[in-house]
Amino acid sequence: MKTLLIKINPPGLDRKKIQLAADIIKRGGLVAFPTETVYGLGADALNTNAVLRLFEAKKRPFDNPPIVHLADPEAIYPLVRHVSQKAKQLMEQFWPGPLTLIFKHSNMVPKQTVTNLDTIAIRIPNHPITRALLKQANCPIAAPSANLSGKPSPTTAQHVLEDLDGYIDALIDGGATEIGVESTVVDLSVDPPVLLRPGGTPYEALKTVLDDLKLHPFVQTEVELSLKKTASPGMKHKHYAPKAPVILVEGPQEAVTTKILTLTTTFKQTGHKVAVLATDETQKAYQADIVKSMGSRFNLVIVAQNLFRLLREVDAPGVDVILAEGVSTEGLGLAIMNRLRKAAGYHIIKAN
Repeated sequence: MKTLLIKINPPGLDRKKIQLAADIIKRGGLVAFPTETVYGLGADALNTNAVLRLFEAKKRPFDNPPIVHLADPEAIYPLVRHVSQKAKQLMEQFWPGPLTLIFKHSNMVPKQTVTNLDTIAIRIPNHPITRALLKQANCPIAAPSANLSGKPSPTTAQHVLEDLDGYIDALIDGGATEIGVESTVVDLSVDPPVLLRPGGTPYEALKTVLDDLKLHPFVQTEVELSLKKTASPGMKHKHYAPKAPVILVEGPQEAVTTKILTLTTTFKQTGHKVAVLATDETQKAYQADIVKSMGSRFNLVIVAQNLFRLLREVDAPGVDVILAEGVSTEGLGLAIMNRLRKAAGYHIIKAN
């Protein structure tokens, strides 16, 4: 298969180019596109064959449900059984945006789209290309991240091509994504609601609307949890991981730096090529083979934007081990640390 590359430069949206991609979706094809979080790989959520093709292209386990993207809030009602008052509050406050809500789905939704679950994950994205594509395709679009399953999520079109070139019908290149980590996922099919995956909408912001919102143990876990079934992407299976093993070092900044310096020396003495994911405050302290800064630990918006790109970049030169600094879990830090812990396979060292 030849993957068609469609380049669009927002805000000057080209309706003809968007329509080309929308027509591919309507015919049952697969189109990757930018959202405000990461690039998604889209298929018509009501087309069983298209959804199955999506799982096949990504090599995605069939028990890992994709998120269904909609053009506007009204489109949710045919797909779900009930929209609670709490759901309406969140929809009004945070949609469009990086928040996914989970509902009990209606009979209209194919079982393949929800991986045989009785729930559906839905969001309304806030990206001009995605919103135009949804409107012109005129169907709900199931769209997990546009990468091979398990790898770092793509934040540029080049990342998508690295993983899926020749396996999908088209790719809309709309430049780098803004947020850099996926949407936050809140389960509203249970009461009290539960945050299943931290992401672009911080927990603290959600708590101002839903004071009874709980955190699933998975969100902050420092060990791998055994989950039989999950209603949210990112909770099960290996995620966000480069080829080289990642070791995450958590603790006070000075202690983390000292520990990574020691680990670097040990690995290099045994002939290993070492990469370090540092922060602006510590980058110059390291003498590893590759040192990259994720950004300042006092500006986690930038760290989130850079995270997946850097996990790919440090992996490219064939390093043997990646040592990563931990950051605060406040705000976007909760999502960043969740992704780093998953990328490390929960190989975490506490520095004191």
